[in-house]
Amino acid sequence: MAVTTLSKRQATGRKWSRLLLMGPAFVAAIAYVDPGNVAANLTAGANYGYLLIWVLVAANAMAVLVQYQSAKLGLATGLSLPEILGKRLGNGRRRLFWVQAEVVAGATDMAEVIGGAVALNLLFGLPLLAGGIIIGLASMLLLALQSARGQKSFEYAILILLGVIAVGFVSGLFVNPPDAGSALNGLVPRFEGTDTVLLAAGMLGATVMPHAIYLHSALARDRHGFSEDPAVRTRLIRATRFDVAGALLLAGVVNIAMLLLAASSLRGIEGTDTIAGAHAAVTSALGPAIGVVFAIGLLASGLASTSVGCYAGATIMGGLLKFRIPLLTRRIITLIPALAILGLGVEPTLALVLSQVLLSFGIPFALIPLIRLTGNREVMGIHTDSWALKLAGWTSATLIVGLNCILIVLTITGQS
Repeated sequence: MAVTTLSKRQATGRKWSRLLLMGPAFVAAIAYVDPGNVAANLTAGANYGYLLIWVLVAANAMAVLVQYQSAKLGLATGLSLPEILGKRLGNGRRRLFWVQAEVVAGATDMAEVIGGAVALNLLFGLPLLAGGIIIGLASMLLLALQSARGQKSFEYAILILLGVIAVGFVSGLFVNPPDAGSALNGLVPRFEGTDTVLLAAGMLGATVMPHAIYLHSALARDRHGFSEDPAVRTRLIRATRFDVAGALLLAGVVNIAMLLLAASSLRGIEGTDTIAGAHAAVTSALGPAIGVVFAIGLLASGLASTSVGCYAGATIMGGLLKFRIPLLTRRIITLIPALAILGLGVEPTLALVLSQVLLSFGIPFALIPLIRLTGNREVMGIHTDSWALKLAGWTSATLIVGLNCILIVLTITGQS
């Protein structure tokens, strides 16, 4: 009897260990700790201290909701978000939708290659253009791993890089802890002029990433396939909550750590409005060891996120155009804009922040269809969103669109 009970427990444990996905959400979470996040969060902390912590907390809460809904859509329907939209949109609308999604994916990829190039420059003094080429080649190796060894091997590689990113950006807080009272005060929602709204939009765009919304539905579906058994789908969807919560909690901690590090160590120091300047200030204030760890975290961020971004772009194209090109070919094509910016000498941090603002404007195009689909019983069946989840989703979408509208008005009118 004891042996039988133990066997049942072991079988149950193995079943739930498989169901606790612990992979797809962590791949999607890389999008939330990419170099664009680094630029936006460091700029916010260095220029405005703890003022915009509330933006990161709110954005991360939205990200948990959105990524859960995206994964649930893939598991419940067996289709990715781009595939469903590709089936529902007419030819003209489908192509236009693909264009905006590709622009968003391109902005993401540009930010990630630039961030990796900056990291190589900080670590080894490499010219930015040469660093961008190296990041592109390294990302091709990661994508080749995915093609040759499958999604699980790709997930393991990304998980290792995510760990490096976390160490790289959290370690500085142990050397110079932030002021707890000021940090808590930063949880009160408020702005201080147009520049803080611009930064908030950038931080939001860097956190609730549109390409990750498209991607996660495919990642969850590809890992487990589609089960005809509603009970199996229900167990998978429930287990996905743990995967998403764990992955986004880690990403949220890293993002907040970046802002806290800048607020506690870089506030008022000249030149910290760029990543290179922030790195120099971190090295000066906290020591060369922390400076090196910081740069390694940035390098891991650029390398991992550019691979995930390319994967997302392929998912978008395949679903909306029903056409695929090899991942490595796509990697070469999407490298061109980033290398052009590096070659022209555009200030990297400015390019990163502006790319994140562009991402913020792309969020509604991914988020609104996702909320409508997961709330549609004809699409989701028994897995349709509850009224509470629908309310939270529409509230998030309204806040994001509202912030973008405020940004447009303030920018056009020149108010500060």
